[in-house]
Amino acid sequence: MSSRGSGNIRGRESVAGWLFTAPALIILGLFLALPVLMAAWVSVSDWRGQGSPFSSSVGFVGAENYRGILSEEGGLQTRDFGTALRNNFWYVVLVVPTQTALSLFLAVLVNKKALRGRGFFRTAFYFPSVTSSVAIVILFLFLFAGGGAVNRALSWVGINGPNWFADPRGVLHVILGVFGVDEAPGFLADNSLLSLSWWDWLAGPSIAMSALILLAVFTTSGTFMLLFIAALQNLSGEVQEAALLDGASGWQRFRYVTLPLVRPTLFTVLTLGLIGAWQVFDQIFVGTQGGPAKTTITPAYLSYTSSFLNNRWGQGAAIAFILFAIIVVLTVIQRWVLRERTTVPKRKRFVPADTAAVGSTR
Repeated sequence: MSSRGSGNIRGRESVAGWLFTAPALIILGLFLALPVLMAAWVSVSDWRGQGSPFSSSVGFVGAENYRGILSEEGGLQTRDFGTALRNNFWYVVLVVPTQTALSLFLAVLVNKKALRGRGFFRTAFYFPSVTSSVAIVILFLFLFAGGGAVNRALSWVGINGPNWFADPRGVLHVILGVFGVDEAPGFLADNSLLSLSWWDWLAGPSIAMSALILLAVFTTSGTFMLLFIAALQNLSGEVQEAALLDGASGWQRFRYVTLPLVRPTLFTVLTLGLIGAWQVFDQIFVGTQGGPAKTTITPAYLSYTSSFLNNRWGQGAAIAFILFAIIVVLTVIQRWVLRERTTVPKRKRFVPADTAAVGSTR
C-alpha cells in the first residue's frame, strides 16, 4: 500500500476518533472548563452575586482579591485565611500519612491466606467508607457531646466537664501548658506569616480538629485499603518466594520487595488523600462550622462563607484558586519524591538470623 493511501486511512481514523469523542469533550467543556473560566473571571472582579458576572456593572479589580487574602495589610481577611491554612495544614500532615499507613497495614493483614474470614474483615473495614459522611459526623457529635460517651470515659480519669472540647488552643500548646509554658518565646512571637505568629502556626490542631482528624482516618482508610489489596494481589508470588529463599525476614520482604512493587498504588493513594484532605468541607459544615474560635475552618469552608454568606464572590473564588495552586504544587513535589530512581541499587544479601549468629561466634 502506498504511503498516500496509508496517510488517508490514518486521516479518516483520526476524524472518526474526534467524532466519537466530540460528545464527551463538549460535555466536559460545558460543565468543567467553562465554569473554571467563569470562576477565574470572578476571582479578578468585584461581582457580588447579583446578576450576571459578565454584565457591564461588574468591574475588573485584577489581583486585588488575591492581595487582600495574601498580604499582611489585608487585616482580618489575611488572618482568617492564615488560620484556615494553618488548620488545614495540620489536618493534612496528620490525616494523609496515618490513613495511608493504616490502609496499607489493613490490606497486608486481610490479604494473608492464613486469615480466616477475610471477606468479613474486608467488608467491616470498608463499611465506614460507604456510610454517609453526614451520618458519621452526627455520630461523632453525639460521642463528643457534654453527656456523650467520650466525656463519661474521660471522667473516669479525672477529666470532667465538656469545656475541654471547646478549648481553642492547639494540642501542642495544651501539652506545653502542662509544663508551665503558656507564652511564646520572643523569636516565635515576633515573626509572622499571613498575620499569624509562628507560635500560632506551631500550635497544632485543636481538640475539635483532632476529633475530625480521627473521623477522616476512620472513614477513608477502607477505600484505600481496597486499592492496596488490588496491588498486592497482582504481585508475583515468585518474587516473594525468591526473597524467602534468600533468607529475608517478613519485614525485609515487605521493605525491599512489597513496598517498591506497590509504589504506583502508593502514589495514587497519597495523591487522592492529599487532594481530599485539602478539600475537606462537609465535616466542617455539618459538625463545627469553623468553631471553636475558628480552629476548624479550612480554605474550602472559608471560600464557601466568603461567597455564599458574605457575598464576596471574588474573594471566595480567589481562595479556591489559591487552594488549587497549593494542591498542584504539593502533588508535583510528591510525584518527584516518589519517582522511579534510574540508578539500580546494589543487591543486598539477606542473611538469616541463625546464620548470622553462627558466623559471629567464629
